[in-house]
Amino acid sequence: MQLQAVIALLKIWRQEHLLEHYDTLPEVRKQELLEQILALDFEWLRHLHMNNEKDTGLQVSGLAPLSVQSLDDLKTDRGNIEQTGWDLLREGKVAALLVAGGQGSRLGYNGPKGTLDIGLPSRKSLFQLQAERLLNLGRRAGTTIPWCIMTSPGNHKATFDFFAQHQYFGYDKEQLFFFNQAVIPALDHKGKIILETPWRICSVPNGTGGCISAMRSSGILDQLKARGVEWFFYYNVDNALIKVADPHFIGFAHTSGQPIACKVIAKRDADEKIGVVCLQDGRPSVVEYSDFPEQLKRQRDIKTGRLLYDTGNISIHMFQLQFLEKASRQQLVYKAVQKDVQTFQGPVRAYKYEAFIFDLFAYASGMSLVKVEREEEFAPVKNAAGPDSPEEARRLLLHVHQTWFEKLGVSEDLFKGREIEVSPLISYDGEGLAVDMLCNKDHPSFIYIG
Repeated sequence: MQLQAVIALLKIWRQEHLLEHYDTLPEVRKQELLEQILALDFEWLRHLHMNNEKDTGLQVSGLAPLSVQSLDDLKTDRGNIEQTGWDLLREGKVAALLVAGGQGSRLGYNGPKGTLDIGLPSRKSLFQLQAERLLNLGRRAGTTIPWCIMTSPGNHKATFDFFAQHQYFGYDKEQLFFFNQAVIPALDHKGKIILETPWRICSVPNGTGGCISAMRSSGILDQLKARGVEWFFYYNVDNALIKVADPHFIGFAHTSGQPIACKVIAKRDADEKIGVVCLQDGRPSVVEYSDFPEQLKRQRDIKTGRLLYDTGNISIHMFQLQFLEKASRQQLVYKAVQKDVQTFQGPVRAYKYEAFIFDLFAYASGMSLVKVEREEEFAPVKNAAGPDSPEEARRLLLHVHQTWFEKLGVSEDLFKGREIEVSPLISYDGEGLAVDMLCNKDHPSFIYIG
């Protein structure tokens, strides 16, 4: 009876090819395939495919710059703002939210991107660097910061096993919240659902935009609300310089009176391939570099000479929990992206459907921006070599650690032929260091010298 129902369903939606290999499958695989098919929303998938070719161009008249503050602007109140951030951490009102569903395939690495060792003297992974930064802050605040980690079906087990193998990097397991993002079937150019294997539909993660709804459906959002969490510090796994749960940024977000705050960097030039945080039709938005109107891209401020739209998105946000509760129930807008997917018949060109976290911005009444220094806070690991590679991220991180000692007056001679790495367990942002740490041949265990 179930098979007949599936056959009838597939005929209606012209997806009969999904059962092409059905008769060759063992019973357990047959049942697995039927259950996958019955769980599909064919009408919604058809809607996604019909929207593939629609014009998504932005109206020039709908864009406007969004005001931004720099760290220099905040110098007068920096102490008070940072203290507010520490108070919120101490009171358990902030959780870290990590998006870590990606694999390292573009880097030539087989495994979740967060498990990657970028070549530091300590050989620490991205996950370990982030865990130790959070542990440092938690120790100083007298608490353990809840850490929510979104994985994807393709890397969930490997991610969890990696944490377990490393004893969770010393983190309290009760404060770790792993959850899986949803997936969407990949479609070919005719709207046909692609099979990864003869018994398994090829499904891909639904993008960062599905993060909040996944956290809500898993029960984590309600659980943390009950614990008293009011804010989430959101970030991507591949930023080697991420200042996770930065107290200054937390305080800035809280005192701004807006439901969202974003860290941005100044664009290097008009053609840099980075999204711009701005207003669209009066609402906060991120416009991708490929969609940004050419005539606006190069406009400059008459007084300063700077690009009018130079607020580069680096995916570091603060979200108010109350806002996320409402926004997570809104209908996400999915964008079709053409990529190759691996199937049992070889690579196939397919449409993947993704929603982005910044799609939620449009539901906010407002948003506050603070511009930070790229060299201090943004070292993405996206390419195997060249810009945004593990090697460049390694160089940037070690440079930051060297500048910490330079500010203390350490002679440049002490850096010659040496690579200095400081454990995040000892120093989060350059605090707690002393000149004589580098003068001692038997350097402390928290200083790694390459």
